[in-house]
Amino acid sequence: LAPWVPVVGLEIHAQISSNSKLFSGSQVQFAAPPNSLVSFFDASLPGTLPVLNRRCVEAAVMTGLALNCSINKKSLFDRKHYFYADLPAGYQITQQRVPIAVNGSLSYSLCIDNKMSQMVTKTVRIKQIQLEQDSGKSLHDDTRSQTLVDLNRAGVGLMEVVMEPDMCCGEEAAAAVRELQLILQTLGSSQAVMAEGQLRVDANVSVHHPGEPYGVRTEVKNINSVRFLAKAVDYEIQRQIEELEKGGTILNETRAFDSKLGCTVPMRDKEGKQDYRFMPEPNLPPLILYDAKSLPANLNHQQVVNIDWIHERLPDLPSVKREKLVEWYGILPEHSFTLLNEDGLTEFFENVVKQTQMKPKKVIGWILNDLLSYLKQHSLTVKESPVSSFLLADLLNLLEKKEISATAAKQVLAELWKGEGKTPLEIVKEKKLELLQDQKELEQICQAVIDGQENE
Repeated sequence: LAPWVPVVGLEIHAQISSNSKLFSGSQVQFAAPPNSLVSFFDASLPGTLPVLNRRCVEAAVMTGLALNCSINKKSLFDRKHYFYADLPAGYQITQQRVPIAVNGSLSYSLCIDNKMSQMVTKTVRIKQIQLEQDSGKSLHDDTRSQTLVDLNRAGVGLMEVVMEPDMCCGEEAAAAVRELQLILQTLGSSQAVMAEGQLRVDANVSVHHPGEPYGVRTEVKNINSVRFLAKAVDYEIQRQIEELEKGGTILNETRAFDSKLGCTVPMRDKEGKQDYRFMPEPNLPPLILYDAKSLPANLNHQQVVNIDWIHERLPDLPSVKREKLVEWYGILPEHSFTLLNEDGLTEFFENVVKQTQMKPKKVIGWILNDLLSYLKQHSLTVKESPVSSFLLADLLNLLEKKEISATAAKQVLAELWKGEGKTPLEIVKEKKLELLQDQKELEQICQAVIDGQENE
């Protein structure tokens, strides 16, 4: 038989960076006391009505433009009905029929055979981006056989980014999500911190033989780590192949990824998939957006969303930033990926370059080989580094002026990691006698070798 062809599509829920929720004035705050940020609307008390958050609309438009989408000047809201304890209204307000953005694309890069020097660029199509409200959070207490509900998250604004099934493995899925995460953080439309649930991924996976229709797909829900996403997709692909090769069938089911066991486990099957009974949201009118041409003169600019105005203010996206880093500093393309992938590392690198006489190509070596290695070893972020960009630049200047050797510089850097507030020059002066003694011993050894050769 011909080899199996895996097919992977993603649905990504990104929490919008906003002070308040999508349809209410309740504050958005991570890890607040349970049920402390719940308005009457969030709790679905009778007679309460939704009021659309303009900031959330602008964030969705900005994201759509960055992902090369067409922005619908008229989009609609719908009710998606299902019943669960953390959804007090019994329905979710979303955009099923006409979402805010459609037909986009996302380009991402991945390594060939895990070699950073060999990278290939791929593109995944974006089917749509839709606005919707988040549900609450159910906390299952197995000890007391009860479930507690926290509605702080209920009503928080989400952007659902639906990707077409254009990927074929976990590495591709992870690379696409990581690039999307960087774009969202660059735009400021979402903080996209997966550890806080601000970016959650559902992966649809199937396998088939070349030339045959797509196989039955499974959905792996609520993956909250790029690393776990790659593992979950690859495991599910292999599981389906093994099941089919031994004559079994794949169920159209929802599964979860168990990170401790490294495998996917069944949650519920979709054979008798419930009807969500979509219907137009009666309490929200169509969402109307404008551009420079369609903006009426008599409208208050503060009360409308202008697509062109947002487009003009888009920042440089990660792909453009990488190109500029390579062009300005002469570093390798793979190094530009590492700089952008670590939060705050690009700014750290540029600050060091500004303050030192050392060439950027040499600076990047110290940044990646010494600074980044230390931070990862001690599970620290760039912002938590005990060595500031000023101190590293000061040290590299001493090295560049040949006042210290590379070996001595590494010794000084090891002292700087202790965070005792000393400057590189102060450490050099403290260690100077030792360094001179080492130098003297080296000279004596060299002279002894020379004397020995002459005697022979």
